[in-house]
Amino acid sequence: MKEIKAYIKRHKLQDITIALGRVAGLTGMTVVESRGHGIGWAGRGEHSRDSLTDYVSGLRLEVICRDEWVEQVVSAIEKAAHTGLRGDGKIYVSDIEMAVRISTGERGDAAV
Repeated sequence: MKEIKAYIKRHKLQDITIALGRVAGLTGMTVVESRGHGIGWAGRGEHSRDSLTDYVSGLRLEVICRDEWVEQVVSAIEKAAHTGLRGDGKIYVSDIEMAVRISTGERGDAAV
């Protein structure tokens, strides 16, 4: 199993939700409010003292899926989130050791 975290612009959420809805077998995602900044964010390369306390708001999507769906999920997010402008976001993929569905006790892929 994999965990996919995507940091995206807020206005792209609907496009991404629609794109992920087309991934057969995907059961859902979590959306979390986020704030942050990266290299070159404030002043495009020059950080002022005030820029370290100013953050850009966005969203973090979290998707847990089977290994065989990772490329399809990542591609769907990448295409739907793309604007061609700086700051479109990032996608990270990590391994998940175990999943447990609390209501049924199912474990592993069955719990996803």
